Amino acid sequence: MSIAAASNDRPGDSAPAGRRRLRPLMALVPYALRYPGLLAGAAVALVVASLATLVVPLAIRRMIDFGFSAEGMISQYFAMLVGVALVLAIASASRFYLVTTIGERVVADIRAAVFSHLAKLSPSFFDTAKTGEVISRLTADTTQIKSAVGVSVSIALRNLIMFVGALAMMVVTSPRLSLYAVAAIPILVLPLVAFGRDVRRRSRLAQDRLADASAYANENIQAVRTMQAFTAERTVTGRFVAAAEEAFTTARDANRARAILTAVVIFLVFSSVVAILWAGAQEVLAGTMSSGRLSQFVLYAVFAAGALSELSQVWSDISQAAGAAERLVEILAVEPEVKAPARPLALPEPARGEVSFVAVRFAYPVRPEARVLDEVSFEVKRGEKVAIVGPSGAGKSTLFSLLLRFYDPAGGVVRFDGVPIAEVDPEALRRRIALVPQDVAIFAASVADNIRYGRPEADDAAVVEAARLAFADEFIARLPEGYASQIGERGVTLSGGQRQRIAIARAILRDAPLLLLDEATSALDAESETMVQKALERLMEGRTTLVIAHRLATVLNCDRILVMDEGRIVEEGSHAELVARGGLYARLAELQFNGSRAP
Repeated sequence: MSIAAASNDRPGDSAPAGRRRLRPLMALVPYALRYPGLLAGAAVALVVASLATLVVPLAIRRMIDFGFSAEGMISQYFAMLVGVALVLAIASASRFYLVTTIGERVVADIRAAVFSHLAKLSPSFFDTAKTGEVISRLTADTTQIKSAVGVSVSIALRNLIMFVGALAMMVVTSPRLSLYAVAAIPILVLPLVAFGRDVRRRSRLAQDRLADASAYANENIQAVRTMQAFTAERTVTGRFVAAAEEAFTTARDANRARAILTAVVIFLVFSSVVAILWAGAQEVLAGTMSSGRLSQFVLYAVFAAGALSELSQVWSDISQAAGAAERLVEILAVEPEVKAPARPLALPEPARGEVSFVAVRFAYPVRPEARVLDEVSFEVKRGEKVAIVGPSGAGKSTLFSLLLRFYDPAGGVVRFDGVPIAEVDPEALRRRIALVPQDVAIFAASVADNIRYGRPEADDAAVVEAARLAFADEFIARLPEGYASQIGERGVTLSGGQRQRIAIARAILRDAPLLLLDEATSALDAESETMVQKALERLMEGRTTLVIAHRLATVLNCDRILVMDEGRIVEEGSHAELVARGGLYARLAELQFNGSRAP
């Protein structure tokens, strides 16, 4: 299932709009609740800082009304203000530290959860999802959330407490003037709600456009040699600039909405304060209110107005974070199409590496109408070496994908050691399989780490022995730092043959009972192929082996050869038997063994 499909197919979309807007952020709550100590400390610091701030107008009122008329009182009131300032400083610093720590911790947990979930998703998800977009969600969106959780939510809570506290003290100070303030609240809140929806929608769109630009950049940077070989730099740069410009335009529209919201709220807030101040001044002139009480009320009104103004700004940040959280929730909502059964069957011990396909039918999810395998049946016994050959598109690599349970067949049964793999935990199944693909995955790490990839607990001696058996130790020894040498992203510092031998060493170290070789020598020169072929012969010793090959010379020594065409097994036998039959295999052999000598 793609990300887009997940976003359009979430349960509960019939919920009220307000709940739908809050749902993405509510998904972050369980992550924060993992740290009750930090939350409690932040809450205490938040309340203390707010109360200390709310005490200031009381002190100022008493100073104005009584401090100038009583000997020595003025110094006491100023001393009290200094004490309040000290409490406020300590509480604010504690709040900042605790809340930002919670934000960093929550975002780290979310990143870990999203990556862990991505690692478990079926390959069918990545058949349609763009890698760059997924990475953008994992990095840019979580950074957006960190800003909200670590700063904006704290500011919002502080100002909410300040607003409620200031409003309550306004009522205590002057109920009549408070009525004017309460009457103005709906006028101030409505823009927050109305513009907040628009900001959230535009922020989500801006993140989507940024993800598109990131996906395009990622794709072309990975293929930078192809891009430069075809002198496509100007075209690719132009397209990326256009994508980045679109992301900028969308982000600018979101910021414009935020700016309008901020301007409207600030104007309404301070206009309300001025109106209330004017009404209070009339009461002072009439003698019904003291100057100190009016000052106290005005300060509380300013606190309340300032709190609402801050809320308008952080509401925009929270709306942006809601859009980012929604994108992450979409990924977390995608369920793997291949899952471990509730009660998985155990594979037999010791492992034999036997494989059987019985009437297997399959079509890839992205093209369900195009059947790739059609009633495929065969068996591979323990220690047997079986080759699978046939023209491109015949379905050979699909057999490996089903055997590794990257996909489940539409019909039929695949068994490993006599157990249907649909009833086995995929992780337990894959631990018994070693794969050497045509397009080797080499990571931006050391040589030793790449060999150790399939068995992280292996010690250095085991890594060196695996490299020796793969005929890789000689070229590794010539590297600047030997097994500790960094070999670049996708192994760009190594030749094709060297990368293949690293992959073979990885498979040797894994020591699995079933070996899958997918065109392991097809892209190599004659010298490299000879070295790799020797390494493969060592690797195949004592293991059940399935070999996919276009070069028929590499499968002559296999026990059996399966010939596939258009998703079916059309022939089966040894090389000599198949050549004698004069079928598809004989024609392929004629082209390869004799065609190259034709004039």
